[in-house]
Formats: sequence, structure tokens, C-alpha cells
Amino acid sequence: MTKKEAIDKINYFLAEEFEIPESSITPEAVLKDTLDLDSLDYVDLVVVIESNFDFKVQPGDFQNIITFQNFYDYVTGKIGLNDDDKR
Repeated sequence: MTKKEAIDKINYFLAEEFEIPESSITPEAVLKDTLDLDSLDYVDLVVVIESNFDFKVQPGDFQNIITFQNFYDYVTGKIGLNDDDKR
């Protein structure tokens, strides 16, 4: 999986799970505002991440995630992808 493929997968499952148009998901958009997240939605988001990417989200991991780009970097870092990975 490449980083672009991972980002495409992230955008797809976020659009499906939170019922928003995929076009509203951009790297600079604010994750919380775009997805209209409340505390229960964060639990749903964690479950979706863990089931789609097979890693455990740790408490506090979301403290520095503001934008979708931050989120992409977090997920791709956790699964070990770099910009040039072609796994």
C-alpha cells in the first residue's frame, strides 16, 4: 500500500462513517469541524481506524491532530508508510 492509497482509504471510510461528501475532506480542513465530532464520535473514529488499519490507538494520540493532514500523517506513520512506499 502506498501513502496515497492509505489516504484514499481514510477518506473513503470517513465519508462513509460520518456521512459527509468525500469532497469536503481536504488536507487543510479541520478534522473535528468537518466531521462534526463529539466525544462519542471520537470513539467511533478510533474503532474505524483500528479495524481498517490494524493498530491500537493510544490515549492522547488525538491531542496533536487538528487537520486531516495531521490525521493522514498519524495513520500512515503508525502503519509504517513513507511518501515513497509502494507496499
